[in-house]
Formats: sequence, structure tokens, C-alpha cells
Amino acid sequence: RHAFTGGEAIGEDTFVFYRALGVKLRQLYGQTEGSAYTAMQSPDEVRLHTVGRPLPGVDARISDSGEILLRSGSIFAGYFGNDAATAEALEDGWLRTGDAGYIEPDGHLVVLGRVSEVVHTAVGERYIPNYIENRLKFSPFIKDVAVLGKGRDRLAAIVCIDRETVSHWAELRGISAISYADLSQKPEVLQLVGEALRRVNATLPEPLRLRQFVSLHKEFDADDGEITRTRKLRRNVVEERYAPIIEAIYGGQRSVAVKAQVVYETGETGVTERELAITEV
Repeated sequence: RHAFTGGEAIGEDTFVFYRALGVKLRQLYGQTEGSAYTAMQSPDEVRLHTVGRPLPGVDARISDSGEILLRSGSIFAGYFGNDAATAEALEDGWLRTGDAGYIEPDGHLVVLGRVSEVVHTAVGERYIPNYIENRLKFSPFIKDVAVLGKGRDRLAAIVCIDRETVSHWAELRGISAISYADLSQKPEVLQLVGEALRRVNATLPEPLRLRQFVSLHKEFDADDGEITRTRKLRRNVVEERYAPIIEAIYGGQRSVAVKAQVVYETGETGVTERELAITEV
């Protein structure tokens, strides 16, 4: 009769798939210290980006640092035999969850990730790059992405399209490309990526919406140190390697020239200078 998902967010396609099958899947939020769940979506208010409202008897607020704080009769009394950990977790009856988030005007709670992952824009807006990146990668057309904006006046992204999915999409529409680099800069593909970014933007607060993106001429590569073998982004490496692209984005340019190694369908490789478009979202 009821089905719930918690923990790490599942992909939007997966969530919608089960809902389409008639499984009344809903999202919830909680932890052991709160005696299981403390927030849950109601059957008539299912949204892809929230975990619902706090349950009756549960108070929730956001600290000055952006951390989700909870208070209720179900919050634990402390860790057995560990007064130091208890003092760190509980403050004046409020449980410090360690999670960052925000509460929407209608009371829905949005969980962004761990507080330790929070970074700030130039004007002090808090955000977690990984949260936005994961939501973008729910799109079948985006394989990897790096969200930019730490210490900047706006958010932007470097996007790596999914070669197989986008190639198939382009083939069905008669769009030809001789390489990944060529495909990544097709106007139709840039529009496709832009649509994916706009869908995610619709779920984000206005100051944290992505304003521009570059469709990269290559995929992030573990052999180049840009991602780990489990495809986790090495942010420092990416920001250092693609510094000219990042500076072009925030410098107001409409494109940026890069030298790119291309692999043709014949298997042959070559090096070419390619102009990457800086696209408004």
C-alpha cells in the first residue's frame, strides 16, 4: 500500500518509473538519532526535490550555517557512554543533523547534502555543488558535470554529454557529427543540455540557479585524474585544468578556444583547436 525511499536521492527517471507503474512511492527523511523518519511526503504532495514536511510533533529549522536542526519527543537522549559526542549532536534540545538544507515557503524540507560540503558564492549564498550535479546527472543526456560558483557572483557549469545517449538522440534527428567534440558543440545538443539545466533550475532558489554552461569537448577521464575510478569528481583537478574555460565564463566571453584531442569513428586520433560555446541557460 505504501512505498518509501530515503537516504541518497534516487534518479528522477527511477522515481517517476515506479510511480507510473502504480507504486505510490514517496520520499522521507530521518536518521537513527531521530528514531527513524522525521519528515515525509504526503500522498497528494509528492515532489521530486523535497522530502516533504516535518511530521506532526517535529519542529525543524535551519541554523545560521545552513544545517537542518530537529526537535521532537522522538529525538534520542544521547550516545551511550559518549558525553562528548552527545554534546556535539544536541544543542538546547535540538538535534544537529549534520545535513544542509532549506525549508520552502510552504513548509517542504529540501535536503542538499552534508554541511561539510557547503560552499558559498561571492554574496554568501550557501550551496552544495554535489547536490546540483547529481540532479543534473539524472538527465540521460548528461554523464558528468562540474558546478562552478565558489566565491563567484553566479553559478555556472561544465557539462560532459553522454556519448551514447546523445549520439542516438542526434542520429534519430538526422544530426551528424564526426567526433564527440563535434557532437558536443552542435546547436541542437546545446539546446538539449540547456533544457536539462532549466529543469533543475526550476527546483532551485533563484540565487542558486545556473546561469551559463559550457559543453565540454571531452568526457571527464579517470586516466587524466579528473574523476576517480568510481566516477567521483576531482573538483580541484577539474578547476585547475579547465581554468581558462572558467575564466572565460566569468569574464563575459561568448566562447573560448581550447586544444582538443579528437577520436574519429575510424579509431584515428588527432589534435585540433576547437571553439567551445558559452551558453546562457
